[in-house]
Amino acid sequence: MAMTEKEERLARDRAEIAARVASFRQTQQKFEREREQYYETTLANALNGTSRPTFWR
Repeated sequence: MAMTEKEERLARDRAEIAARVASFRQTQQKFEREREQYYETTLANALNGTSRPTFWR
């Protein structure tokens, strides 16, 4: 059964929205990984005593 022009446009719009949502999710997951990595690195440096300001030495 053929889709009407309106149905085709709506399907294209839904596909575009789905692609944008997927891209947004990927970006948010990337930011979350980067935050976790920064936290782990910062915590490890603090526990090891590295990266102290020069006036603490």
